[in-house]
Amino acid sequence: MNARTLFTILMLCLPGLGWAAEQPYSLGSGDVLKISVFGEPELSFDEVRLNDSSTFSYPFIGEVNARGKTPGQVERLLADGLSQGYLVSPKVSVSVVTYRSFFISGEVKSPGGYPFEPGLTLDRAIALAGGLTERGSKNRISIIRGGDDQRAIEKATLGTPIKPGDAITVDQGFF
Repeated sequence: MNARTLFTILMLCLPGLGWAAEQPYSLGSGDVLKISVFGEPELSFDEVRLNDSSTFSYPFIGEVNARGKTPGQVERLLADGLSQGYLVSPKVSVSVVTYRSFFISGEVKSPGGYPFEPGLTLDRAIALAGGLTERGSKNRISIIRGGDDQRAIEKATLGTPIKPGDAITVDQGFF
């Protein structure tokens, strides 16, 4: 059995893993990270929020740009920075504590921003927003992806995966 077949089987058997397994998570503004440096409690932080430019300040290193990077890439940036005359072979761990929110507007009962959860689909996002109004359409829904610099509008179905930072608009149905 090759890797592609195994991947397909995993996606069919474990649908909740679909979003996470498709692509690594890219960090962005509003994400909250936990940073641990083994044996160095003064360099470990339970909550580091990425600012509007997706950066954070870190001791000895200064401003760290995390935009579009994975937690693993930020680990390597911090380990490389700390090994430049501060620590010998630092062991750094970076994990996402809280994902940035997604936003839903239009014909839902409670429009607004909601915390992202891995495996979230459009139907669950609508449920978090209180469900559709009487005029809400299940077929006229669009998404602007949070990580899309071009801000292109995508048509969506109820099974469409939601990503952090997405802006969802539910239009009226015409009956």
